Amino acid sequence: MTKVPLTVTGANKLREELEELKSVIRPRIIAAIAEARAHGDLKENAEYHAARDQQSFAEGRIAEIEAKLSNAQIIDITKLDPNGKVVFGATVEIEAIESEKRYVYQIVGEDEASIKEGRISIGSPIARALIGKEVEDVVTVKAPSGNVDYAIIAIHYV
Repeated sequence: MTKVPLTVTGANKLREELEELKSVIRPRIIAAIAEARAHGDLKENAEYHAARDQQSFAEGRIAEIEAKLSNAQIIDITKLDPNGKVVFGATVEIEAIESEKRYVYQIVGEDEASIKEGRISIGSPIARALIGKEVEDVVTVKAPSGNVDYAIIAIHYV
């Protein structure tokens, strides 16, 4: 299976979620199942069925996170020598040439992407256009409304 890029921050968040699922949520669900079983007839016991559903979801999420971490290529941007170019993990400040609107995006792995938090997936059209470029370069991104040109204002490696 191919390695999936992940930032150090993204990997840490996944590890924290995994730890909480295993050490807090899983024991809570097991206790809820035991309590529901104590009430007797399981066929008509809504608490039991709800707890089993929660258990199924939690175990599925644990397996999903473990798979993601085992297939992750964790990239520490602070240890790279990007030579002033946009690379995975970099935070890029760009300006739309036509509208003069500025945007700041960090280029991250697919699982970490959140446009609300300014993190875009390495596979997104903007990120693909930016990778390998330098400050003052102009990139053209194909958007549904047509091509949009962006100038790279700054690149940060944090």
